[in-house]
Amino acid sequence: MPLRLGCQISYIRSMNEAVAAGITRVQTYLTTLEMRARQLKADVFSTPAMIGLMERTCVELIEPYLDPEEQTVGIHVDVRHMAPTKIGEKVTVTAELLEIKGKKLRYAVSAINDQGVKIGEGMHRRAVINTKRFSLANEP
Repeated sequence: MPLRLGCQISYIRSMNEAVAAGITRVQTYLTTLEMRARQLKADVFSTPAMIGLMERTCVELIEPYLDPEEQTVGIHVDVRHMAPTKIGEKVTVTAELLEIKGKKLRYAVSAINDQGVKIGEGMHRRAVINTKRFSLANEP
């Protein structure tokens, strides 16, 4: 059975809990050398790494509502990186599901560092896919 939002959306499951706009996930990550901005001499957290953590938090937010054969894929990112963070510091990412439209999900994302400084914010969109159909579409 696909994921079901109440009875309105066919791909969001309602197993005693319906997914709805407004649900959030807050996750803290430790920055590592693999996350550094390689073009800089200083060990500073990179924009791609920040976006990756934002996407990961969105994935983990919706995952409990998906059927086993479903997952989400990123389809749009609009994020500003506003302040630096040293490698070794923690980054706390907040993802909030703002909208469910068809098979598309829209999130607000933000990140703060150990000092409580907002280092990034923006929007992210993901689409729910059927992994079996998706893998068949990509076979030669």
